[in-house]
Amino acid sequence: MAIDRKAFRALSSGLYAISSLAQDGTRCGCIVNTLLQVASDPAQLLVSLNKQNATTRAITESGRFCASALSQDTAKELIGTFGFMTSTEVDKFADFAHDVCDSGTPRLSQDALATFEVKVDSTVDVGTHIVFIGTVLSAEVTGEGTPLTYDYYHRVMRGKTPAKAAAYNGGDDPSADAAPAAEPDEKKVAWRCKVCGYIAEGYPDGLPEDWRCPMCGMGRDYFEKISI
Repeated sequence: MAIDRKAFRALSSGLYAISSLAQDGTRCGCIVNTLLQVASDPAQLLVSLNKQNATTRAITESGRFCASALSQDTAKELIGTFGFMTSTEVDKFADFAHDVCDSGTPRLSQDALATFEVKVDSTVDVGTHIVFIGTVLSAEVTGEGTPLTYDYYHRVMRGKTPAKAAAYNGGDDPSADAAPAAEPDEKKVAWRCKVCGYIAEGYPDGLPEDWRCPMCGMGRDYFEKISI
């Protein structure tokens, strides 16, 4: 039987920032939608990360990770930095509020509703990804608001799924359906980043030459003309 990639859109969840500390001291972090509670006594969480992620290496080395449940009001710049940039090239925590867990693991506090510190107990190789399963050492409510869901990220924020994400399905994002290419006679023009999905409005004649995407940092050559 064939696999309809659109079926995976029904598997919604939250968006979370996962962070860890590499042996060389690099603070690593990324955004996932694959954080799950799998047991209650003791409380255990599961997260799936791409093998190529710097955060995956850091968790493997340290045996620890922190998770931050993001708010619906999370800044797009934060999602762009943690979701589309590389920890080996950028200090993702530099521009955002953060602290450290008891183990010294970096923990994102900005736009976070709750945070968790986890000690890894076991790992499972699932092909492109590694599944980490661990015991929750501490959990804290850090803010009030509505949790940011994967569905809201796609439909309202019009965000795209990074190619390394466990939920990546060949670019099959709902945002791609929501904003078709502009026709010459359409009135309102916008520009959509082909990397992260950010939409820039207010530039009917084209983006400035020095334009940089506020989410992922890409230049104007990575933007496509759309109508909204």
